[in-house]
Amino acid sequence: MKKVLSLIMLLAVTSLLFTACTKNSTANAPLIVAMELAYPPFETKDANGNPSGVSVDFAKDFGAYIGRTVEIQNTAWEGLIPSLVTGKADMVVSSMTITADRAKTVDFSIPYANAMLAVLTNKNSGINKIDDLNQAGKKVAVKIGSTGFTYAQKNLTNAELISLSDESACVTEVSQGKADGFIYDQLTIYRDWQANLGTTAAVFIPFQDVDQWGVAVNKGNTALLNQINDFITKYTKEGGFDKLTAKYLSNEKKAFDELGFKWFFDLN
Repeated sequence: MKKVLSLIMLLAVTSLLFTACTKNSTANAPLIVAMELAYPPFETKDANGNPSGVSVDFAKDFGAYIGRTVEIQNTAWEGLIPSLVTGKADMVVSSMTITADRAKTVDFSIPYANAMLAVLTNKNSGINKIDDLNQAGKKVAVKIGSTGFTYAQKNLTNAELISLSDESACVTEVSQGKADGFIYDQLTIYRDWQANLGTTAAVFIPFQDVDQWGVAVNKGNTALLNQINDFITKYTKEGGFDKLTAKYLSNEKKAFDELGFKWFFDLN
């Protein structure tokens, strides 16, 4: 009888130790954050090829908040959500708009940024409003998988869509006159316009509801999701996004204030 009791106690202790080690292992494991490093100043690389930008700092600050080191995984846009589903990444922080369609596959955090769509136009295209693009003979550049891509598919049915894999290619199409417009978020369009003042113009008149960005995690990962939501709330109250703005987006913030645009991180 004593041997049986001793065996039971040994098994119980072993089970507790295994559980503790498993929990500790999870807590100490690197936090894999997927993002496409092709969208400055949010997700990009520095001069040495290291991940850099708003989203990188945000992810690392979150890692520090929960006590885990962060490993940035550079992932093509179309592979971001699959990286969660297959378990290759723990979370996606890549300027991703919260949509009902994406929410069928992943869970989103509370929003942390606003993103209105705008249009980069060629100076000679004669585009002054979104409806000017919805005509036969007009060509619209869109980044595959973006909200601008989805908007164009649904609302610009009379135009010809030029679907490309990255933002810079879309800008080049417009700048060279091969496309009449490029639909993307307001902040990026502003930056692309400023970088190509000689060949482009911009249309900022709102033509859709405000989009919001969120952090994505795999379906059912409520523990991580709750940590992210708590962090976003705390980060906002303590001025974390203000610091990121000052570091990466000071000129854009000044321009938005002058133009009377609602700022990116102002969710009030």
